[in-house]
Amino acid sequence: MDGWTRKNGHVQAELSQQEAAVIRGLVGQIKDMLTARADEAPEDELAQLTGIRTGPTTPPEDRVVARLLPDFYRRDPVTGDTDEEETDAAGAMRSLHEPELLEAKTAAAQLVLETCPPMGGKVKLTSEQADNWLTALNDVRLALGTALDVEDDMPDELPEDDLRREHLGVYQWLTWVQDSLVGAVLG
Repeated sequence: MDGWTRKNGHVQAELSQQEAAVIRGLVGQIKDMLTARADEAPEDELAQLTGIRTGPTTPPEDRVVARLLPDFYRRDPVTGDTDEEETDAAGAMRSLHEPELLEAKTAAAQLVLETCPPMGGKVKLTSEQADNWLTALNDVRLALGTALDVEDDMPDELPEDDLRREHLGVYQWLTWVQDSLVGAVLG
């Protein structure tokens, strides 16, 4: 891939078969994780009558999914605690907003899967489609970065015996793909 370019109101890139497989595979995994979380939502008769969806009140237990669906309230930086009022408010906010967030993130992932050619090739996106690609790529990077424990001071290359080495290369490539897409969208 030589990067994203803007032409005639579209952004476009040429993906190799391997690049397309990596993007499709990782985006598909994120979509599956988000769909599984959505399936955990409690059945609510009132929601069925009113059309107001509600979701879980507790954060995901899986740390990767929790990174994709963070709380609205932060823990106290000194004690690591939240008070009962903040916990209740965080649960209420999560219950109201998580279904919409899951729907948006899942739709973005689905759009990438629909517009990324399975065997590689040209990808041509409208501005709206490019925004969805950015959302999905960001979610993949957040998830992969969490799984790899990526930190600001992490070296560009890890020792050969570090099991994260190959995955860090994918993370860095996705960072470049996302940066290139941002440049093309804004350019």
